[in-house]
Amino acid sequence: MTRIEFTVLKQTFSVLLHGEQLVQVFCEQQALPIDKQSPEIVQCAYEQGILQFDVTQLKQQQLGVSVDGATWQWLALPAPHSENKKSLIGLAALGFKVFKSAKVIKAALAGASVAGYAWLFSWPFALMLVACLVIHEYGHVRAMQYFNIKTKGIYLIPFVGGLAVSDDKITTRWQDVVISLMGPAFGLITSVLGVVLYYATNMEIFAGVAVLSALLNLFNLLPILPLDGGHVLKSISFSMKSWVGLTVCMAGVLFGLWISYIFGLMLLVFFLFIGSFEILFEWRARHASHLLPLDKYGQVFSAVMYILVAAGHIAVMMHFADSENVILSLPMKLLSS
Repeated sequence: MTRIEFTVLKQTFSVLLHGEQLVQVFCEQQALPIDKQSPEIVQCAYEQGILQFDVTQLKQQQLGVSVDGATWQWLALPAPHSENKKSLIGLAALGFKVFKSAKVIKAALAGASVAGYAWLFSWPFALMLVACLVIHEYGHVRAMQYFNIKTKGIYLIPFVGGLAVSDDKITTRWQDVVISLMGPAFGLITSVLGVVLYYATNMEIFAGVAVLSALLNLFNLLPILPLDGGHVLKSISFSMKSWVGLTVCMAGVLFGLWISYIFGLMLLVFFLFIGSFEILFEWRARHASHLLPLDKYGQVFSAVMYILVAAGHIAVMMHFADSENVILSLPMKLLSS
């Protein structure tokens, strides 16, 4: 990633470049929306006018800049760092080995997860749990693919859960919201399908899938980083003001600590520890963040989507709250406590 700065009318602009692409533009450390006029011309509007960038000469380490349609000025980019060819070959070989072994690692982790949950509970429960985790993570992967973000796939971590891994970074708060909510949204589809199959077949295993999926996804929607709900909360609150984001996210940490104390969830304390570092890094890099914030409409729409997905999972749990089966009614009892 290359960063170049210049001044126009006493305002400082920063441009982030990756290869032959213009990634983000900042005006006084505030991200500006990018409008691609053509494959060669990128345009950004700011308070006092319009900036245009010509990216045709990036291979020659030059970036064209025009202010309000004036004559193009060409800025020289920093010279790329020279690298040792042998080290590049070594890194390429290592990357190839890791790529080849990725499927083996995924299979090993999946097998360990199923075996671990079966040892703690039972084989049917283990298979249901892993299926719910995979569908949840697949929702994240599909959202990443929608935004053309390269993914490495889904990794199941025994006794922890699952993880959808990406190769690229997100560039907007909206992407963070959608990617975070698609996991619980796909989980809601699983829950509803479980309810339908339960009434179609009268087999309680499908009701178990519905309730288990609802419980897992509702837990993931807690407004605590690094859970999905925490990412939605962070994107909304940091889009308002940085100090609002810090205050709200720290309140989420305190809420998580209270939940951990009430239910004795020591693993959640570990998550909160990781999430606290994420909040700290977000706060420290607030002036240089490349993430385009949500506007007022995006903030409201994100909050509404979050509430609807959470309400859907609660509705599934409430549907089985009066069940004679203790396991089916347990999630709602936990929630009501």
